[in-house]
Amino acid sequence: MEKKTWHEKHEASLSFGDRLSDSVANGMGSWNFIIWQSIIVIVWMILNVIGLVRHWDVYPFILLNLIFSTQAAYAAPIIMMSQNRQNKRDREQAQNDYQTNTEAKQEIEALQLQLNKMEIEKLDKIIEMLLEMKQGAVTKTN
Repeated sequence: MEKKTWHEKHEASLSFGDRLSDSVANGMGSWNFIIWQSIIVIVWMILNVIGLVRHWDVYPFILLNLIFSTQAAYAAPIIMMSQNRQNKRDREQAQNDYQTNTEAKQEIEALQLQLNKMEIEKLDKIIEMLLEMKQGAVTKTN
């Protein structure tokens, strides 16, 4: 069985709406969106200022303002949904990191105890050997 990473589990838990709001937020928060929207606005204004055939949205471009207002009215809550989900994901990831760090700390402490025990056993053996050598030297001199 393949073990999923935390990120893979999170991605799998997202609903269609979650993915859609993330895509919209990513799209609207990009230079691509800004550039294309600017081009459309400039073309819109030029076509309505010179209006060779007819002006569908004469100056002060009330229809364009209505479109921007509608876009902002929908974009704000969609972006907030995406940000809220990002905050929740960040909190879960921080909790996961904390849990991992706690487990690593416990393992390090257990290893340190084992190393200390081995060190004490080595020192005890050395002391025992020194005592045997000392007793052997004392017996030879007597």
